[in-house]
Amino acid sequence: MGLQDVVSAQRPHIAFFGVCNAGKSSVVNAVTGQALALVSDVRGTTTDPVRKAMELLPLGPVVIIDTPGLGDDGTLGGQRMQRARHVLDETDIAVLVVDAARGLDVADKELLSQFAARGIHYAAAYNKADLLAARPPLEGNALYISAKTGENIGALKEMLGQFAQQKAQARPIVSDLLRPGAWTVLVTPIDESAPRGRMILPQQQVMRDLLDAHLPFLTCQPEELAVALDALKEKPSLVVTDSQAFARVAQDAPPDVRLTSFSILFARYKGNLPALVEGARALSGLKDDDAVLISEGCTHHRQCGDIGTVKLPGWIEGYTGAKPRFSFTSGGEFPEDVSRYKLVIHCGGCMLTEQQMRARTGRARAGHVPMVNYGVAIAQMHGILERALEPFAAEG
Repeated sequence: MGLQDVVSAQRPHIAFFGVCNAGKSSVVNAVTGQALALVSDVRGTTTDPVRKAMELLPLGPVVIIDTPGLGDDGTLGGQRMQRARHVLDETDIAVLVVDAARGLDVADKELLSQFAARGIHYAAAYNKADLLAARPPLEGNALYISAKTGENIGALKEMLGQFAQQKAQARPIVSDLLRPGAWTVLVTPIDESAPRGRMILPQQQVMRDLLDAHLPFLTCQPEELAVALDALKEKPSLVVTDSQAFARVAQDAPPDVRLTSFSILFARYKGNLPALVEGARALSGLKDDDAVLISEGCTHHRQCGDIGTVKLPGWIEGYTGAKPRFSFTSGGEFPEDVSRYKLVIHCGGCMLTEQQMRARTGRARAGHVPMVNYGVAIAQMHGILERALEPFAAEG
């Protein structure tokens, strides 16, 4: 992936919901101008969410999601409804497609309450308006449309564009921590788990943020840090390291140079750093046989030195002197109920949207289970968490 690409985690995720035969998939196709969703007169044709990253004017880069129709009976209908509700965890903007002749049904009203509870911007699109003899007034973010004739499809896209603008993540990842002209050193280990021929996503995104802000940076591996620091005419303003190299980098970076990790930067960027710092306190209380969930937001081939399944469990056992029971999930897997765990340890979430991370931290909070991410946990276990948080001291 090139630096010029907009990754899915930074694209607004726009999901289309609706009961069976409301014309939801036809609306998806009309909005996108593509045959993205399968359209059929057969009730409940869409059985799995369909995702497509694309460019959609006037919104720009987005991810469009067509969800299974709701309101169907039977086992298959229940599964479709469950999958559609899971999509809410990644939804930034929702479109509720309503059959204009039938109006809102029970499933529609439940979705509206879910949108409100999760703070999701939404539009209610009353489809098949071309078949109505009369049109009762609508309130709020609701409008009559017709996927068949194209009526008000443009107005719906403009509404979605306004929502996307409100949701846009204009805040920087790291550049706001630096003065003009200040140097940053990025420590990026290249080991057996590093992807061949490219940098991992958090490193790419931090580099792009620094480039966009016209801030210079130097990149090296952990064993090269001392040489890199000597090469600079002045001390860097900040050193950012891959979490697994925290211990060595903390030794080589002078005490008066600010230090943090990519994982901690992304926790701050997605707004959950304070809760994760609080969760780090639970590490020292782990005991034999305590259940610990280690979860990664992406999927990748496991290596012999994998940080999630190998290094973290080893560090935790060394730090606590205990033998917890570890469970592992990756990608879209994350338990609905985490209450059986003593602690949840999550990756930095660079492949997940802010909404997805909020949903996962919400599940942990609902189950009264502390949650911490890789970077915060590793800093805590190596006795350098306080130093790793110093760059954000002014933020409280």
